[in-house]
Amino acid sequence: MRRRVALSLSADTTPIIFGCTGTALDADEIAFFRDAKPAGFILFQKNCADPQQVTALCAALRDTVGWDAPILIDQEGGRVQRLKPPSWPGDFPAMRPFGQVFRQNENAALGVVENNYARLADAQVPLGIDVNCVPVLDVVPEENKVRAIDDRSFGSDPDAVAALGIAAVKASIKAGMTPVMKHMPGHGRAVVDSHYELPHVHEGRDILERDWQPFKAVAAAVNNDDVWGMSAHVIYPALDPDLPATLSPAIITGIMRAAIGFDGLLLSDDLFMNALEKYGDVPARSRLCIEAGLDIALHCHGTVEERARAVEAVGTIRPETLRRLMDWVK
Repeated sequence: MRRRVALSLSADTTPIIFGCTGTALDADEIAFFRDAKPAGFILFQKNCADPQQVTALCAALRDTVGWDAPILIDQEGGRVQRLKPPSWPGDFPAMRPFGQVFRQNENAALGVVENNYARLADAQVPLGIDVNCVPVLDVVPEENKVRAIDDRSFGSDPDAVAALGIAAVKASIKAGMTPVMKHMPGHGRAVVDSHYELPHVHEGRDILERDWQPFKAVAAAVNNDDVWGMSAHVIYPALDPDLPATLSPAIITGIMRAAIGFDGLLLSDDLFMNALEKYGDVPARSRLCIEAGLDIALHCHGTVEERARAVEAVGTIRPETLRRLMDWVK
């Protein structure tokens, strides 16, 4: 695994992961990132033209903060891929086919999952990308065809999702990639797309506990310094009648930390999603998710001015988040 350098990771780091505008940084972005000292960066398709360009962009981003800050991407396979042909392989499947193989032959499914996630990492690590927002551990009932998750999930059986998730996470870590299990504590029962509106999942706690079993299994199976978690923009009235998981102290502390038992770094899903529009602008959402107990706010888009307001809103990194980042660096 690539050894990271943390020379400038300090208490004045901002607990935000930012996106950037294009395939190279402009002068305003460079100046902003140097001043803001974000906890990391995330890339999208608009930032990725070819391997040489992505490698240069990753180096430039890290140069602005002076340490080997994490650089994230969503490269799940299937319809969620930021690195696309012809510059990168285009044959990575969505997660659902692995679940279908698992029903027929568990060992075969675990083998192909390990190979798939090793290959995903091998396509990214040489570029300088070291955090991939996979795997999706949401348990999706057979009847739920909402496109937000659907075939991005391994399937409807929590035991199968847990086994496949552990295989995916371990293969990613072994290949030098930090995986991000998402979307805690489970997005699979949502019947609307959180990119566009706020889902409510009305099942009782007993069913929800089955849904978060895969997250609990992964948290127990690997060193929590080596895997991250991402929250769901979903309201679960049985857990918190008022706030979505991303903004809920009760869910972050009581479920993600205590019931699931995860002590690794927790970040929000993209705060630009319309599910959170009633909770203020993106800087306000950034502040609320950090106050609720998440470690990092995921600020994927926006102007330099909007990013600056988010930095002002969240303040500097909490000691426990700094400890988690330092443990990840090591």
